Amino acid sequence: MAELTYRCPLQCPYCSNPVDFADQGQELDTGQWLDVFAQARAMGAAQLGLSGGEPLTRPDLIELVSGARELGYYSNLITSGMGLNRDKVRALADAGLDHIQISFQDAEEAGNQLMAGSRKAFQHKLEMARAVKAHDFPMVLNIVIHRHNIDRIGDIIQLCLDLEADYVELATCQYYGWAHLNRQGLMPSRAQLERAEHVVADYRRRLEDAANPCQLIFVVPDYYEERPKPCMNGWGSMFLTITPDGTALPCHSARQLPIDFPNVRDHTIETIWHRSPGFNHFRGDAWMPEPCRSCDEKHEDFGGCRCQAYMLTGDAANADPVCAKSPHHHTIVAAREQAGTPLDQVPPLTYRNERNARLIYRG
Repeated sequence: MAELTYRCPLQCPYCSNPVDFADQGQELDTGQWLDVFAQARAMGAAQLGLSGGEPLTRPDLIELVSGARELGYYSNLITSGMGLNRDKVRALADAGLDHIQISFQDAEEAGNQLMAGSRKAFQHKLEMARAVKAHDFPMVLNIVIHRHNIDRIGDIIQLCLDLEADYVELATCQYYGWAHLNRQGLMPSRAQLERAEHVVADYRRRLEDAANPCQLIFVVPDYYEERPKPCMNGWGSMFLTITPDGTALPCHSARQLPIDFPNVRDHTIETIWHRSPGFNHFRGDAWMPEPCRSCDEKHEDFGGCRCQAYMLTGDAANADPVCAKSPHHHTIVAAREQAGTPLDQVPPLTYRNERNARLIYRG
């Protein structure tokens, strides 16, 4: 995953970017990114995600896509659609981009505006989704689901079907970055989640009956699970993120951990992946304390998410509190109970923008 930039015209309060993104280092330039792509490809990397922020704010995006194609990557642009136009869609296709994922905030303009902080975004996204389909890209529509839009999940699915999406990712909010900051205002209740699951199941049956190939992917928040997810298939196992300033991470959110992660300006990808302390920190299971150390499921879930353990317990080596075996599971139970609190009794949403990022960074 190449996080090309933290710049973005939208202000979504569930963004996974670090809350102090405004005080990160200078972005890698075109040549540095192409060198990183080449190093990773030489090691066997096959799929490249181009993300952000909003990657379309990079004036060299076409050049980066073209370079990825020459190296043999399957490349995927993950975008809000802002900054996209029909000419750019055509140019991306000509450069060899394989796949575009566009995010929506809601099925209606008001809900989209509430989350994105833009009055123009919804109509522009609709137009760009149609343009993507017109150029025969496989198209994923991604909608982050939270307490403000979950009761309209049927309308959201129908909008995606009307736009002829190939895949619809209904990504129930996962609480990292800005979403963790805004958890009280975003987390749906269990009753809301159960109703949404019924709606999704009903649409899946309808699609199957109509032989419609569109796939609905419903990502349930792990706060409502009793076992943790096998985060990134294990630490440093198959996934590599490079942040805008070149910091290499084993997952999107790991930058918050008190670990010294390497930078591609100083080390090769081969050295980073195989020999850096950051990428070896939680590999294997020797680092595990109890109850993970003696758990017969540790090779299935790898102890869960290190970032979540750190955020909720202060120690990244602890068992993920999502796990019912964790001594910190009560923090998850408390969050579930808070999810039913009326919105007028929870703090207002803090929107993702540079001003708020700088205020948070400075305390």
